[in-house]
This record gives sequence, C-alpha cells and structure tokens, in this order.
Amino acid sequence: MRAGTILASMLLPLAAAAAEEGWWMREPIRWIQNNIRDKDDTVDAKVLAETLADFKANVLLFGMGGIVAHYPTDIPFHYRSKYMPPGRDPFGDVLRECHARGIRVVGRFDFSKIEKPAFDAHPEWFFRKSDGEPVIYNGLYSTCINGDYYRVHAIKILTEALDRYDVDGLFFNMFGNQSTDYSGRYVGLCHCDACQRKFKEKYGRAVPEKPDADYEQFMFTSSREVAAEFGKLIRAKRPKAGYFNYLQQYTDGIMSESNTAVRRPLPLWPYASSDHVNRARNSEPDKMAVNLNMSFIDFPWRFAIVPSAEIVLRLWENVANGGAAAMNMHGLIMEQQDRHALDAARPVYRWLAENEQYYSGQRSLARVLLLGKPPAAGRDYPEGPYRGMFRILTEQHIPFAVADNLKWLERQHDYDLVIATNWAPKELDQYVRQGGRALVASSRAPQFDAGRIVKHWKDVQGYFRVRAPDLFPSLRQTSLLMLNGDYVEFERRGSGMPPLTLVPPSMFGPPEKVHVDQVDTDKPGLILEDRGKGRLAVIPWDIGGLYYLHSSESHAGLVADLIDRLLPKGRQIRTNAHPLVEMTLMRQRERTLLHLVNLSGHSVTAYHAPIPMSGIRVDVAGDYKSARTLRSPRSLEASRSGGYTSVTVPSLGDYEVVVLE
Repeated sequence: MRAGTILASMLLPLAAAAAEEGWWMREPIRWIQNNIRDKDDTVDAKVLAETLADFKANVLLFGMGGIVAHYPTDIPFHYRSKYMPPGRDPFGDVLRECHARGIRVVGRFDFSKIEKPAFDAHPEWFFRKSDGEPVIYNGLYSTCINGDYYRVHAIKILTEALDRYDVDGLFFNMFGNQSTDYSGRYVGLCHCDACQRKFKEKYGRAVPEKPDADYEQFMFTSSREVAAEFGKLIRAKRPKAGYFNYLQQYTDGIMSESNTAVRRPLPLWPYASSDHVNRARNSEPDKMAVNLNMSFIDFPWRFAIVPSAEIVLRLWENVANGGAAAMNMHGLIMEQQDRHALDAARPVYRWLAENEQYYSGQRSLARVLLLGKPPAAGRDYPEGPYRGMFRILTEQHIPFAVADNLKWLERQHDYDLVIATNWAPKELDQYVRQGGRALVASSRAPQFDAGRIVKHWKDVQGYFRVRAPDLFPSLRQTSLLMLNGDYVEFERRGSGMPPLTLVPPSMFGPPEKVHVDQVDTDKPGLILEDRGKGRLAVIPWDIGGLYYLHSSESHAGLVADLIDRLLPKGRQIRTNAHPLVEMTLMRQRERTLLHLVNLSGHSVTAYHAPIPMSGIRVDVAGDYKSARTLRSPRSLEASRSGGYTSVTVPSLGDYEVVVLE
C-alpha cells in the first residue's frame, strides 16, 4: 500500500476532531522554547513568567517529560529530575504563573531515550544495532519507535500528564529512530525484534544494513502510526490543546528549525526560515508552522550564539510567510550566558505584539507553486535543485508557495504555474492536460511521459547553445549556457531546431586548444510544448542545482524568461527592488499584506545589519484603494493602472510590511 493510501485511511478518524480551528490558527504567536535541563527544575516560576511577559512572548514551550520528568510523575520508568526540590512541581508552577499572565504553555516530551533501569527491565523497548548492542549516549539508552515504550508505555505517561495539567499543547522532540547520535556518530538502523518482525511481514526480508527505499517507507509509516495514537489521546483528553511535532501528518502545528552546524557544507542557506514556513503552511494550509530560530551555533556549543542579525532575519522570515515568531534557547531565559540573541529578538517580539492584529490568519496569495519532495522520500533527493529554484524565484520577486504533497491538486485553481525540480509526479501530466502550466527542471526524467528518452548522460562538462534568442530576452548577450552534471536526452520532435541544443564536452586546455574541437548538436536542452489544454516546459538538466552553487545570471535569466512565457496573466509583482529583498504576498481576512525582508546583510558565513534601502517601487496585481507601511508608519500613494496597484516604499531597514486594502 502506498504512503498516501495509508495516511488517508489513518486520517479518517481524526478528521472530525480537526474540524474546529484551534488557538494556534486564530491567534498571533510569539513563541519561546526554553529548553531546560534537569538542573533547571529549581526555577523561580514567577520570575520566568514575568520575564516572558516583559519580552512580549505569548507561548512558552517548556520541558515536561520523557527523558526527564519535570513534574512529580508516578509512572514507573519515568524518571523525576534529581534536582526537583521536595514538594515542588516545576512544570505545574510554570503553567500556573504563565496562565496568570495570558501566556500559553506547550509541554515538551522526548521519548527517544531513557535510563538504564528501564533497559534492564524491558530490553524489548530499545533500539538495537545490527550487532544486537543498544545505542547508549551519555548513559541514556535509545528507544525504538516500534517497541512498546513508544506504543504502550508512552501512552501511560501522556495520560498522566494530560489528566493533571491543563496544557495548551504538547510537543514531541526527536520523534522516531535516529541513525546518528548527538555527536554525529552513525549508529545504523534498528534491528530489534519488533523492527525485524514488522519489516519482514511487510517486505519479506530482514532489515537492511543501510537505508533503502523500503526502509525509508517503513520508518515513515512507523512514526506516523505512533503520531496518530498520540494525536487521538491529546484530542480525547485536552480537545483544545495543540499537537506539535516535526511531522506534517496528524499534528496541529508543524515544527521545524533554522539552525547552524560547524560542519555543514557551504553555501549557507539564508532562506531557511522562509523555506520551512512556506513549505509547512502551503503543504498543510490548515496547520500552523512553528519554525524554531535556534540561537546556538552547534550542539557542543549550546551557549554560543549565532549572529544577532541572523536571529532577526529568521524571525522576520517566519512571520512574512505566515508562521509563528519562534526562537529557542538552552537554560532558563533569565540565566543566558550570552544575551545577544535575546537583545536582538526582544524589539522584534515587542513590535509584533504592538501590531499583532496583522499576524494571525495569513494565507499565501502566490500563484506559483514550487514542489518540494514527496512524503517518505529518501536521501536521494538532493537539496541543490530545489534551493536553486527557490533562490531564482525569490530574487526575481515572484511570489510562490511550496508543497511536499499533492493536496494542492484539490485546489489547483489557486495556481497559474507549477514548478518541479527533483519531484515531477505523474499527476502533474493530468494537471497540465486539464489546462495547467508546468515547468520541470531536472536531470531526472519526470514520472510521466515527456517524450522518448534516447540517453541518460552522466557528468557532462559542456554547454547548451541558445538557438532561439527571441524566446529569452535575458539571454541577448549569451550564446552558451554552462552544463556541469547529468542530462536526459529526449528524442527531438518536429522539424525546427530546439531552442536550446547540447554542445558536448570538448578540449579545455591548454589555452591554445580550448574548444577548437567543439561541435554543435540538435539534442534538445529544452522542451516547450502545448499539452492538452495546458502548456509544459521541460529543462532536462539540473539548472536549479547549478544556480544554487554558481549563481550564473544566464541560468536565472533562462528560468525567469520561461516563467514569463508560461504565466497566463503575468507576474503578481513588478518591482525595482534589489534581488536580496525577499517579498511575500499574503492574504489576511479583507486585506493584502506585502512583506519585505532585507537580506543584504548576509555575506558568506556572516550576518550583519542589512543595508538600508529607499525608493522601492512595487506594482502589485489587483485593485487596491489604499496602502500604508507599518514598520515605519506612513500612508503611501497608490495608483492603479492595467490591473496593477503601484506604490513606493520610501525606506527599508531590516523589514517592512505594506497593508493594501
């Protein structure tokens, strides 16, 4: 059974419970995750709540249970913090003090690890490496998502917690089996009896040594089975509480992280927050995106803070895409050893509180959809093609939504163009034939028939010849486009020369011999055709990945020109703004919000204060009678012509939002 079929059948019992919109969708959210340690259970709850109130946070994510119980639990193998003062209830105290100040509290659980006595009593609950040994990290034993700790005992713990505390939600960290530990060491796949039995029943073979497509699907299904049970329990015990997880399925809020790591390969991804929130909000429009702005540099340095400007940028990207303002810190907020992150975020939270009526109920107005990767996709979906296309769209100021599933097909009228990189599902063909427009840009053949494939070329160091310059206004100065990577050769169709044709590899050294043997072919580098009632463009090579790495303006120009040819009504935004001004177009009740985020302070591995900009002209599709800015409050002159409303934003610091009505 396919993942979509499995999930559809599992979702049915929860549909009625999800019908009523929760607080996380109705209210503006200014979220703080205070990741406490067991030693922080001496917390002064009143001081914590007063600090959060002064910060203007209105949601606190706070440790509740799992690895350490921050309340006086009575469930066996749920270990109370050894620092918990006698007679105290740290979580209960924090909940009471926060609620007294109008701050919602979401309890945090992590069931991925527990202490050795539990392992000794119930070894069947735990992750087993291929040699049968458990995974131990700092004295804690890793549990298995398919064992009865997750599937039976965790339910007992959650039942106790939900019965005792009127929480506003629960969040679950590290959900499912992890193949690496906190130090990055590879521990492999779980070979416990439960995993072996379930995997063999489903696939007729033993758990493999390395993850493959079957194993990825197995883990995907296993984690969703447990997620569904947790969701049922939360909705039965606390129907007004939200359910937050890193999964899209069964939850009310989709968690993600904008974070750093010292060994993460370059280039950095300055659009991390926009990427996460856009993807979550438009893959599951009825769920809130809570993208945690992680304040620390990497796991070994949880008290060393990323640049202040990076903190601010992430927060603006979160809210500009319709998500929650959210950030994380380790240790109590009152005891931070580097306060730069707090000092940077505080004015943002306070400004958002003053203008909170504009930061709830936002929905994307984008008419372009960029496909991410499908549910349960494995590691063979590289980020480069998608990120390159993400950058092109952002730098071209083309509003776009991101989706990781096919639910958008139910509301396909919302989009004028669908763009696919790694994932071009077979359903896209029918969408086009029924009148849609699509651009597929990938060195993978789409999952539908785009023509007869002649050959899959590997690692081509060549070019594409521009044969139809009239199609590409951006390429008037360009005859050759760089190709470095795989290429799918489709059979040439029709009598005319394709608009782009392959120039195979030739000599590139010494200088006296550079390309003297270069030859041209008629092998197509672009397919552009009418299909049914719609229009399809296929770039059968990884132009997105090349742009992500090399930022060739010719690659960006080719994509931009194709988009302009495919959009039936033209762009939603026309502007003179710098490419590093990110723009999102959102609908909030009866008004439209145009968000501008200034990324000009990003440089290689640094984030500085952005360069102030002025005189940004923006033409927005639609007929609006009034316009005003909020960050620097003023009314703007709005003129209307040719289906567009034109305004000029006088100045832009780090962020601005234009209210159009």
